[in-house]
Amino acid sequence: MIPAQELKTDNLQIKPLTVQTIQELWSKTYNTDSKPDWSHIFPYYHPNIVFQDTIQRIEGIEDFTAMCNRLTKRTYKLNMEIVSIVQNENIIMFDWIMTMMFKKYPSTPMYGSSKLTISDDGLILEQRDYYDLWGDIFNNIPHWNKMYRRFLIKKFG
Repeated sequence: MIPAQELKTDNLQIKPLTVQTIQELWSKTYNTDSKPDWSHIFPYYHPNIVFQDTIQRIEGIEDFTAMCNRLTKRTYKLNMEIVSIVQNENIIMFDWIMTMMFKKYPSTPMYGSSKLTISDDGLILEQRDYYDLWGDIFNNIPHWNKMYRRFLIKKFG
């Protein structure tokens, strides 16, 4: 269960994770005029965080912060819009549109969802991101978008 009082992590007080806290934190992370910055959000992650998405599974805060830093280096700018968000006890789920901007390529919107599992001490213990990486990228490439969709329909119904 999520503690009602503020948490202390490395002498830093952090707010309990709620729908409002997630919206506030994620908007600061991505919607800046420069590269994304996760520094204010890392204290909310458990040292044993398990992050998983379409292409990788990461365990531990050191590997998780390294992954975030690699994404920062690859992108010119990142914006995220949280479309909807709900909380049920220690689970917070939200749908998002993330627009990634790379130096040489057009903006690429990706549509996805994140599921956060909050530990008993109020930190993010698990994060699972769901999205169709290739489908969203191919949507912006003429001819590939139709070929990719036809392939999916043929192979997976």
